[in-house]
Amino acid sequence: MAINDFFSPGKRIWLEPGIAVLRILTGMFMVYHGWEIFQAKQMQDYAKWLTDLHFPAPETMAYLGKAAELVAGIGITLGLFTRIAIFPMILTMLVICFGMGKGNIFYGEQHPFLFVMLGLLFFFYGPGKYSLDQKLFANR
Repeated sequence: MAINDFFSPGKRIWLEPGIAVLRILTGMFMVYHGWEIFQAKQMQDYAKWLTDLHFPAPETMAYLGKAAELVAGIGITLGLFTRIAIFPMILTMLVICFGMGKGNIFYGEQHPFLFVMLGLLFFFYGPGKYSLDQKLFANR
């Protein structure tokens, strides 16, 4: 690769491997956070927090949120039904930003909002070449 290629805005450098790394790491972060569904004490704390925020059915909402993170994370990590798996992740992160938080996406709720942005990237671009979606559905 020439130095001009590096600075050229139209030149794509390692696009597919880069998308795969971003997608897999995003999915793994979601799995990590969703895995809390199996930690009773943590789930009780989330339910209490949602109670304090006056969410309806706080315990159910806590479990739904963590289940969404876990299932979406698995799909995103594998690149399986990626555009479908993105929706629960985006929805959950938006609830965290604007329902549980104060919508301060430039400071307090910056991390969940970055997951929203990554979700939009994978929704519009797709899962990329290195995904189960590509392997299963590319020839259709």
